[in-house]
Amino acid sequence: MIEPVALQDFFITFFSAALIILAGASYPLLFAWSKVNPNWRIKVTAYLSYFVLILSVAELTYAAQFHGYWLTISFVMVTGYFFAPIGIWYLCVKTHTDDLSTTTKDSL
Repeated sequence: MIEPVALQDFFITFFSAALIILAGASYPLLFAWSKVNPNWRIKVTAYLSYFVLILSVAELTYAAQFHGYWLTISFVMVTGYFFAPIGIWYLCVKTHTDDLSTTTKDSL
């Protein structure tokens, strides 16, 4: 069973969890924006946001005293946050490219 978070770690836990939400939302948005509007600064900002996500997950893991399989869950979550936007982007591009080619063939 997980031990409750100590009172002195409560604010660190709260703010690192909030930072996980913000960084976890900004990384895929900035990644998609860098694909729509090719600009290396946007892509660097997306990866910087992912780096902030890694740091905040590490801090939450330390502050909440995660041990055992919780460390594995944290690692899988951070890995999924990196690869999911990339996979979703390529899936969307492939889906919409196939729709355009099918529509063009049907109209001819």
